[in-house]
Amino acid sequence: MTTANLVLKTLIGSYGNTQALKDGTVTAPEITLDFVEVTPVHTAFRRMVERLEFDVSEMAVTTYMVARAFDKQLAGLPVVLFRKFHHGTILCHVGSGIREPKDLEGRRVGMRAFAQTGPTWSRGILHSEYGVDLGKVKWVTYEGSHVREFQDPENIDRAPEGKKLNDMLVAGEIDAAIGAEGITSPNVRPLIPDAANVEAGWFKRTGIYPVNHMVVVKRSLVDSHPWILGALFGAFKTAKERYLDRLNREGPSSTDDTLKLQLKEMVGGDPLPYGVRPDRKSYETLARFAFEHGILPRPYRVEDLFDPSVLDLK
Repeated sequence: MTTANLVLKTLIGSYGNTQALKDGTVTAPEITLDFVEVTPVHTAFRRMVERLEFDVSEMAVTTYMVARAFDKQLAGLPVVLFRKFHHGTILCHVGSGIREPKDLEGRRVGMRAFAQTGPTWSRGILHSEYGVDLGKVKWVTYEGSHVREFQDPENIDRAPEGKKLNDMLVAGEIDAAIGAEGITSPNVRPLIPDAANVEAGWFKRTGIYPVNHMVVVKRSLVDSHPWILGALFGAFKTAKERYLDRLNREGPSSTDDTLKLQLKEMVGGDPLPYGVRPDRKSYETLARFAFEHGILPRPYRVEDLFDPSVLDLK
């Protein structure tokens, strides 16, 4: 039973599906969400992992999985705030001689961090769909994991201090990159042509709808208030439903809105399914990729990631 109002220090990004929570239109019973703003939101994930600085926090899914591996006191809420497909996130320099994914072998490929969720998806797709031997790629990173205890594999090079992913790709200092955004240089092109249609076909064939950012809660809060996960899930779900209803009625008014409509068309339904059941395959595929890449000690199942009380929430 809920007996007192809890004020929860909360870090989540500003998306259409979180707006009603952040403006107070939607609330959770007996809970007040006290929002902290950090931009970009991922720069605060380490603060949550290391110091449990927030009561409720957005977190990259792979970061949460690694945090579980190192027994960080976090509980997962199966609310995916942000998601995207990843075939189109891989770019290459036009002078690199790369013509197809297999050509990445022996080349220098940059990414922000090795244990980052997006690159984990992209590497998994490169291996499983295109046969790329990931061990033959010369990976270059710019920062470490949000979980400080995790150490990158030995075959990972760290870019020189001060270097930027986009700049190195445009200059040809690396041959390709995962997650380099906003580049308009003629020196750079997508590795996989017509990626949107390829992603749609991959989803239709596999049923995998990639998860990127989820919600986590301090374990001590869940232990002392077992009802809290269900209450938060209900509030996040209501906020999402209000957003999607508005989006369907009024159409897009932001880049985020446009992305949601594109995802809706691609998956043929709810672009933001919440709950374990619709995303089991996605969570477990990402965990398998992370295990294969040396990030996790084993390929987790959803039962390893979530409390029994949330497995059937919908």
